[in-house]
Amino acid sequence: QVQLQESGPGLVKPSQTLSLTCTVSGASITSSYYGWSWIRQPPGKGLEWMGVIMYDGSTYYSPSLKSRTSIFRDTSKNQFSLQLMSVNSEDTAAYYCAREEPWGSDAQGWGSTFGSWGQGTQVTVSS
Repeated sequence: QVQLQESGPGLVKPSQTLSLTCTVSGASITSSYYGWSWIRQPPGKGLEWMGVIMYDGSTYYSPSLKSRTSIFRDTSKNQFSLQLMSVNSEDTAAYYCAREEPWGSDAQGWGSTFGSWGQGTQVTVSS
């Protein structure tokens, strides 16, 4: 039911800012208790969780990317966006938006399930 669609430029120059937007349908990005996340996968490498904006607007980022990452939302458009500053060739990747479903307890442990994903969009950093 929930659908996510990434959009934004496929090519970004080094040192500039990568900007992507995820448009969500079938669910409200303000509905508790979901989070809305950005995940990327460089060629030949694994998935890397970048960060999340929760239903209440709070944000959390990967420590390795926190200094140059910003996630924000436009609730009127049911969209959330990613900005990654000062990009270089190592930021070339397929970028995905996804919905996080938190779970857990003190006994079980805590985590998230990523049940819904966008199709992904390729972003290349090159001059």
